[in-house]
Amino acid sequence: MKKSVIKEMTLSELRRSETNLREELFRLRFQHHTGQLASPIKLRSTRRNLARVMTRIRAFELGDVQTETKES
Repeated sequence: MKKSVIKEMTLSELRRSETNLREELFRLRFQHHTGQLASPIKLRSTRRNLARVMTRIRAFELGDVQTETKES
């Protein structure tokens, strides 16, 4: 997930993305420990994407980001 995509997301989209990334990270960790994970880099990239999303959510909470609704 690119930073530019994360920057354009609304708070509700970020929270949904955080949930999805946490679930994916859980599955990847489970596969890693059972030896079924083909690419450990997927684990690292998911962890980093989760950190990016959480950082953006925190910026919303602190008021560093204008809360704008996404226009369709």
